[in-house]
Formats: sequence, structure tokens, C-alpha cells
Amino acid sequence: MEKEGIKNKLPFVGKWTFGQRAADRVTRFTGSWTFIIIVLLMIALWMYANVTLLLNDNWDPYPFILLNFILSCMAALQAPIILMSQNREAEKDRVRVKYDYEVNRRAEKEIREIGKKLDELNKKITKKRS
Repeated sequence: MEKEGIKNKLPFVGKWTFGQRAADRVTRFTGSWTFIIIVLLMIALWMYANVTLLLNDNWDPYPFILLNFILSCMAALQAPIILMSQNREAEKDRVRVKYDYEVNRRAEKEIREIGKKLDELNKKITKKRS
């Protein structure tokens, strides 16, 4: 029940744009072992094809300039996407901290009220005993 209350109070829930959702998906995928393995296999296949299979007709000879260019472009596109996702996560964290602070303030107030009531009950019990 508490989670439902939190979801209703957090402003970012359900208000993401298509671009924000896409950035999160891309970040989630590119930060996975699946992505790393796929990229490593593609690089190995690229190098193998250019060095051994296509001895006479290789499209990217040994220094692999084209491969380097493609990987640089991937990194150049990935960096801002990851930053967008991190900025949104930071905003969500700020909202959560603010919400947690408000909940803690209410809880503190309730605890003080309970403490006062306990003190009053303790005084009444002490009066009745004496």
C-alpha cells in the first residue's frame, strides 16, 4: 500500500516522453553483457573477414580505419544517451529524497504526538497510584 502512495505522489511516474523511454532502453541494453559480447563478436568477425577471408577484396585493410570510425560514432552517440538517462535518474532521486523527507517529517510529528500522549497517560497512572 505504501508503494502505491509513493507512485501517486512522484511526478515522474508515467510522464516520460518517447525519447526518454528510448534512452533508458538503449542505456539498459548497452550496459549489458549481451551488448558487450555482441560487439566483441562483431569486431572479431570484422577483423577475421578482412584479414583472412577477403585477402584480395577486403573493404577495411589492417589498421581497420572504418571499424575505428564506426566504433567512434557508436561511442559519440552512446555518451549523450547515457547522460540523458543519468540526468533523469538524478531527477528521480531528488524527488524521492524530497518525498522521503516529507514522510520522515510527518512520522517525526506523529512520534512526538504519541510521546506526548504516553507522557499524559503516565501522569494519569501515577496520579491514580498516589
